[in-house]
Amino acid sequence: MTLASYRLVAHGLRLHLGERDLLNGVELSVEPGEIVAVTGPSGTGKTSLLLILAGVLKPDAGSVAYEPASGGDPPRAGGPLIALVPQTLALSPRSTASENVALPLQVRGVEPAETRERVVAALDSVGLGTASDRLVTELSGGQRQRVAVARALAMRADLIIADEATAELDAENQRLVMGLLEEQAASGVAIVVATHDTLVAERCSRSYLLEQGRLEPGVLRMEAPATQG
Repeated sequence: MTLASYRLVAHGLRLHLGERDLLNGVELSVEPGEIVAVTGPSGTGKTSLLLILAGVLKPDAGSVAYEPASGGDPPRAGGPLIALVPQTLALSPRSTASENVALPLQVRGVEPAETRERVVAALDSVGLGTASDRLVTELSGGQRQRVAVARALAMRADLIIADEATAELDAENQRLVMGLLEEQAASGVAIVVATHDTLVAERCSRSYLLEQGRLEPGVLRMEAPATQG
């Protein structure tokens, strides 16, 4: 897999929620090959920050840039391809696992044969090859989460933004998903993950704590949530 390499640079991000400063001058840079963790208590703005980094949400102030890294492959026409694994997963309940993984590829105009190849490989990589034809509603929470991860992997993106991508997973599948993200990083992908799990954060290149609108080096210390696999 050959990818252009991009660094993500966020500068002075501010976001207001009513009279509250959800983000108050957040600065962050992520180099190609890095996995950066954002931790923090619930409600502090982690999801909002990741949506801004993915280009889905516009901040009240500040900027996000995706800068081609020197020495990498030529940048993509139209800018980097960003894969978002949202906390809501955003899966179609009336579609199968494979149909959910294939959808963004079809939207981008990837040839059907290549789409099928990527879908099969991505679902196999997260241990769901035998569940490819099952409806999302027939899957457990952990399985649905792995479908969302597979969808991101199949896109072969330059940047991956993952919001609590391991929250529903048991220890074995958590290790599996983190291993896959590490493989993506090794190929030059810049990755940002939001997590409540200390073990996930400790596997990342760097970890930050988002609290009171500020992003500082560190990690939230708390027990990992119950998992479903």
